Amino acid sequence: MNNCKTMPEAKRLETLDYSILQQCMHCGMCLPTCPTYDETGLERNSPRGRISLMRAIADGQLELTPAFGEEMYYCLGCLACTTACPAGVDYADLFENARADIEDAQILDTKERRFWRWLAVKTIFMRPRLLRAIGRVMWLYQSSGLQALLRRIGAFRLLPRNLRELEPMAPRIQRSFSDGLIAREEVPAEPPRFRVGMLTGCVQDLAFSDVNRDTVDVLLANGCSVVTPRCQACCGSLHGHNGETALAEELARRAIDQFDLDEVDAIISNAGGCGSHLKHYGRLLKNDPDYAAKAAIWDSKLKDIHEWLDEIGLAPPPALPEPMTVTYHDSCHLCHGQGVSRQPRDLLKAVPNLTLKPLAESSWCCGSAGVYNITQPEQAGKLQKRKVANILQTAAPNVATANPGCHLQLQTGLRIEGSDTIVHHPVSILARAYRNR
Repeated sequence: MNNCKTMPEAKRLETLDYSILQQCMHCGMCLPTCPTYDETGLERNSPRGRISLMRAIADGQLELTPAFGEEMYYCLGCLACTTACPAGVDYADLFENARADIEDAQILDTKERRFWRWLAVKTIFMRPRLLRAIGRVMWLYQSSGLQALLRRIGAFRLLPRNLRELEPMAPRIQRSFSDGLIAREEVPAEPPRFRVGMLTGCVQDLAFSDVNRDTVDVLLANGCSVVTPRCQACCGSLHGHNGETALAEELARRAIDQFDLDEVDAIISNAGGCGSHLKHYGRLLKNDPDYAAKAAIWDSKLKDIHEWLDEIGLAPPPALPEPMTVTYHDSCHLCHGQGVSRQPRDLLKAVPNLTLKPLAESSWCCGSAGVYNITQPEQAGKLQKRKVANILQTAAPNVATANPGCHLQLQTGLRIEGSDTIVHHPVSILARAYRNR
């Protein structure tokens, strides 16, 4: 009788279109752009090395092991390699399929990991009303002064180390969520040129509902009527990037069902990480007979806010009430995932009374990378420190970025360094200028 344990199969990598795996020419152009390779200098920690591992598994030359799983989760998924790649390798597709195989095979499974994934990924971020209820409790905890008191007396020193390190990263929850600030439909004062749908997000809704309000105001100032469905769910990027493909598909269907795609010219996202995932619902639902065609239309209409304003022509904003000096950090998934890098800078430059200062390594990852700062805190901390040092080098009192994860990561890092530098979304600066009219 054979008692040897059979290793799980990598079904997704084995059935993936093999041409995607073959695209990598092993030229090495991606190596200098990869934060993990820059840190270790090890081939396996590079995009080229990871693709070689995936290909070996697809060919049956390597088994699906915990070591492979750990390597795939050491990757930030920042997609800087895709910008550098001359062959156009779709690393995001490979990366997501590899992580899905890892989760299907449960090769990294532990009781603790299983519990936290069930709580966060499979429960809280699948239920928008539950997420908002938790957000309301957090707002009461923060606004009552209890959080400040517990921090002052050092109560969090009693927590286990992993929870103690997470506490400072908790976002500041807004008093009102997006549905309380934005009407279901809003129209500009002048006859509208366009009709658009507005995505409010999940973390964005709780921690940055003011940015969502600013986004709608900027759209109104640019001749767009805005439709904003109530109580929107997570876009599914958290699930898609972490191997929960079925849940990502379910959330994609929910998002599509909230909009009448024939009645809007565009669907607007103001979060870089979300937008990168939202633009690929077509790939996610390509085998769904009921949603494949809808998802293709969705992809064609999904626009980042900066991209949309650039396309329709920005209405000249008035001058800011006070001079403002800003530097700009590229969200990885906005820059590398969506190819939107010039547009935010152009919009900021269009604001009178604003000076935009260049940022060294502006497209180098800040370490947030979805939940990377939670799952890989050491590497994320190094990237955070490097990014903050570059921001401080500009001496700009303000930094703009267009992703909630980056926003929180920069805020925390600047606070650690004792800096008063303020983090903004570019659209909030635009909204301030329009309100000065």
